[in-house]
Amino acid sequence: MEEYKFDPSLNILYKEHNNLDYIFNPKSIAVIGASEKPESVGRTLFENLINSSFKGEIFAINPKRDSVLGYRAYKGIKDVKKPIDLAVIATPAAFVPEIIQECEDANVIGAIIISAGFKELGESGKELEEQILKNKRKIRIIGPNCLGIMNTSIDLNATFAAEMANKGSIAFISQSGALGTAVLDWSLRENVGFSAFVSIGSMIDVNFGDLINYFGNDPNTRSILIYMENLSDPRAFLSAAREVALTKPIILIKAGKTKESAKAAMSHTGALAGSDDVLNAALKRVGILRVDTIEALFGMAEIFSKQSLCTGPNLAIVTNAGGPAVIATDALVLHSAKLAQLTDQTYESLNEFLPKAWSHNNPIDILGDATADLYYKTVKTIIEDENVEGILVILTPQFMT
Repeated sequence: MEEYKFDPSLNILYKEHNNLDYIFNPKSIAVIGASEKPESVGRTLFENLINSSFKGEIFAINPKRDSVLGYRAYKGIKDVKKPIDLAVIATPAAFVPEIIQECEDANVIGAIIISAGFKELGESGKELEEQILKNKRKIRIIGPNCLGIMNTSIDLNATFAAEMANKGSIAFISQSGALGTAVLDWSLRENVGFSAFVSIGSMIDVNFGDLINYFGNDPNTRSILIYMENLSDPRAFLSAAREVALTKPIILIKAGKTKESAKAAMSHTGALAGSDDVLNAALKRVGILRVDTIEALFGMAEIFSKQSLCTGPNLAIVTNAGGPAVIATDALVLHSAKLAQLTDQTYESLNEFLPKAWSHNNPIDILGDATADLYYKTVKTIIEDENVEGILVILTPQFMT
């Protein structure tokens, strides 16, 4: 008989354990490995923090220096003598287990391990991670091998990225730091904002389920985007997603579908891949939208940054061209949604101002010469239909539109 494993997300104390506010809303931050060395991770991290509008206290930890960029440098975190909410660690991997022990002794609540050189390198790296977990008691850890985090609501940039994200309502969680920077670059060009950016790395502690739970309760977050290479705790992930996806869209791109890409993921983050078909079925069951390309991820990010989630699968399509409406209908049905059945009252209202040749059906084809005013009246009427839970507006540009 298979041994039953209790799902921690069902524990009434789980939310208390999963409180990541000390990481995403810290009052004080220590950068362990802060440096003045040009173009180093330690310098970039520290500069990003001190040059931002973050209102909390910032401490430099470097045993070899008396100061870093004009800030006093402490030999160790125990020397600060003030409460530290978050430690950001950018030292060689070999020193990290001892640093985590020092953070525990100093009652630090959260840590981000930027350092690489752990399980992605094989057995020696796995041993370091085991030492970290042995030394860890209460502290919550993001990483290792990550870019860091951003929280735009408090102007927190605890990353070594070149730019700070725009403020917005999307929480982006990435297992790849490089992909995260590509998303940040794109978002700045397209003026898409984020509530938070999280480079999760190898997930020695904080995992996707923890973050979905956290951002599910975050008032600044309206949707969650995820780049995933492996899933370390499927039960906690699916349990969290099932609850949160009811109110906030979760969009995911999962790499490692093929044997070859799974091997590449293993060398990148030490990720082990599972059955893609099983994952697809599980994602669909809990309401996660999976996309296959970065372009689609970007597209969904833009859509959900500018509008709310549909309340159900019943969609009305308003168009001035029949062909695109037919293509949209196919896509709608193939993705388990359906065309809304308009009420008699809606048909009567539309007949009052639409041309006689309009489609008299859903999709609502208001013909090629439809003006902006006609679009406005049509959409305004359909919004009042109790059977319509979402509206897709298609416009093929004509002279009069």
